[in-house]
Amino acid sequence: MPRVKRGMMHLKKRRALMAATKGYRWGRKNLIKLARPAMLKAGVYAYRDRRNKKRVIRRLWQIQISAAVKEMGTSYSKFMDRIHKNNVGLDRKILSTLAKDYPVVFAKIAEKVK
Repeated sequence: MPRVKRGMMHLKKRRALMAATKGYRWGRKNLIKLARPAMLKAGVYAYRDRRNKKRVIRRLWQIQISAAVKEMGTSYSKFMDRIHKNNVGLDRKILSTLAKDYPVVFAKIAEKVK
């Protein structure tokens, strides 16, 4: 079997690793032994947080809706219950946007479901 020299691939892999860890702090940006696990861990965090982001944003929508309906003298849970019972086809994202940017429209919706 012919001999295969891997110098080029080794260099390519190292350069890719260094490019991926550019901007990391301390030795994790320029030491191979520290950069590799830092890059792998960063990938794990990125994967996890792409899912957590959805939870956090939904929580933010709930807070915004809750603040808007509190001004109208009701609670978030009662408001959402009425929304579902009246078959209003608006989700939390839309309701939150209305509450934040278009309070007059949101007030009309709130009056309709009362």
